[in-house]
Amino acid sequence: MKISVTSSDVARQAGVSQSAVSRVFTKGASVSPEMRAKVMRAAHQLGYWPNALARSLITQRSKLIGIALAYLDNQYYPMALEKLTRRLQDRGFHTMVFIAQNKQPADEIVGTFLEYQVDGVILASVSLSSKWAVACERAGVPVVLFNRSQDEPDTMAVTSDNVAGGRLAARFLAAGGHRRIAYLAGWDGASTQRDREAGFLAGLGAAGVRLFDRAPGEFNRERAQEAARHLFDRPADQRPDALFVCNDHMAIAALEVIRHELGLRVPEDVSVVGYDDVPEAAWPSYALTTVRQPVNRMVETTVRVLLARIEDPTAAREQIRIEGPLIVRRSARIPEGGIW
Repeated sequence: MKISVTSSDVARQAGVSQSAVSRVFTKGASVSPEMRAKVMRAAHQLGYWPNALARSLITQRSKLIGIALAYLDNQYYPMALEKLTRRLQDRGFHTMVFIAQNKQPADEIVGTFLEYQVDGVILASVSLSSKWAVACERAGVPVVLFNRSQDEPDTMAVTSDNVAGGRLAARFLAAGGHRRIAYLAGWDGASTQRDREAGFLAGLGAAGVRLFDRAPGEFNRERAQEAARHLFDRPADQRPDALFVCNDHMAIAALEVIRHELGLRVPEDVSVVGYDDVPEAAWPSYALTTVRQPVNRMVETTVRVLLARIEDPTAAREQIRIEGPLIVRRSARIPEGGIW
């Protein structure tokens, strides 16, 4: 049978006050090494651990942050999730992670987060309906979108500057002398897809180049492979000589089809540029030129604005776009004039 041991029991065993026990188990509290050793010895003997749920009733803070993601097969999200979790842990918070339905608002999951009395919510590439946004607002639970934005003015969001990134890719490919430039799109309902394509088309227009072709990949590996076959399984003069892909997950899938199924040379026959700079992009077998999402700065900013709203519900709501660089590797032709 489980026996409930209280901080009062530990205090009696150690011969100290209950407040001393509380300080020992409060991160950052001032306590002497001798006192800490005495209390920890008594706690170990009695099998005591502080009750976080009981503490949350007193402080009105659960120290829990809910994180919802749409999928983990895109290599960017496991990396981002690890960094978000570690950064929140550094600030004394723990995370509850749920996987949402792709292309659907995370309403049901957010309802579960509210049942668990989370202090804040991070939605990574999933959206939230206005109904549940209002519910979170009434519950005093701030929500930050990560790598996704919504048009509502009160939404807090942290993304890379997707429009600028799309322009950067277009400028690079046009400077490389490409004129039959295609685009492999993500899911049209995503702000990342919308903004990256808008920037890319604007960049092509500024360079005097028209989009040669477009195919949907839906942020899905198999769909991206199908799109690559559609674009490149053609005679040489009818296929693109360059391809910008909305994310690295699809770009890697496209590269495998282009090289291994169709036997084309990269970058001699076709240049390929992605977006994200996932760790696999740097592997020698891919050497993918890509627009980097500055994940460390995005994570740090997301945690900062979320915790600021937790501490002060009147703090400003921000939609922050962080510009990232083009990382040049071997999958795309380098312009003769060099990299600007």
